[in-house]
Amino acid sequence: MGDLVSMGPDVLSATIRMAVPLLLVAIAELFSERAGLVNIGLDGLMSIGALFGFLAGYYTGNAWVGLAVGMVAGVLFNLIYALCTVTLCVDQVVTGMALNILAPAVATFVYKVAFGDSSTLVQGTQMAVAGIPLLSGIPVVGPAFFQQTPLAYFAYLLVPLSAVFFGHFRAGLSFRSVGENPHAAETLGIDVLKTKYVACVICGALAGLGGAFLTLCYTSTYAEGIVAGRGFIALSAVIFGRWRSPGVLCACLLFGFCDALQIVLQIHAQGIPYQFFQMIPYVVTLVVLVFFGSGRAGPKANGRPYFREER
Repeated sequence: MGDLVSMGPDVLSATIRMAVPLLLVAIAELFSERAGLVNIGLDGLMSIGALFGFLAGYYTGNAWVGLAVGMVAGVLFNLIYALCTVTLCVDQVVTGMALNILAPAVATFVYKVAFGDSSTLVQGTQMAVAGIPLLSGIPVVGPAFFQQTPLAYFAYLLVPLSAVFFGHFRAGLSFRSVGENPHAAETLGIDVLKTKYVACVICGALAGLGGAFLTLCYTSTYAEGIVAGRGFIALSAVIFGRWRSPGVLCACLLFGFCDALQIVLQIHAQGIPYQFFQMIPYVVTLVVLVFFGSGRAGPKANGRPYFREER
């Protein structure tokens, strides 16, 4: 027990770091669902962002280029989802599941084309930590909050920015109108289809960025299954956060803490199978969905195809 207490600062720092990819992808889903699009293909988008971000970083030696390529890859793959659900009005859940099957398969294929079937992990580039002077020297909380990568600062900055966007900007209010009642929104002059496509672009970019974080900031390599279900955890974080960015932040920190805790327990609890601890984030996710997944739903038009002629 004493060891666990002494590991507190490390657990706090790991919590902040591990919540970053969840936060990026959860904010991505928030933009999508605010426009009435339930995208459960987040795991697939993260896989594509992780692979192409890693490849770009590996060949150029520049992590920033890797992040940009990861974002573009996420956008391009999510446009498949946009075409199917917005233009062709295909079921959103089915399309998202198809994306979850297609994207990791494409990522595995491209990786093997690039590096062959070798089981040796290829080392790429990694983004350096950017500590904030003075603040990073504060005991305990300083290294945790102010000794992170630039992408981590950006992820946490997205929380107040998205809250202001949805609450005070005309474009944000248009997103919310489309998510609640697209036909009423159209009568007000809002281009519903354009808003949904813009939501898909933002969702793909942030989800790809979340995947690229795993291979450019969290580790410097790519391995099959590196996403490890984080897309689904981010999806549950949006539900737990009640479709509001501050709530989403709290949910991501909770799941990030569970992820950090299971690693600490693996190190310090000898004699217990490590798989038992690896279950912790997923068990917490299930519990959250049981208690918060019912009751008041999100945007009223969520998951419904939009037919312009329908009234």
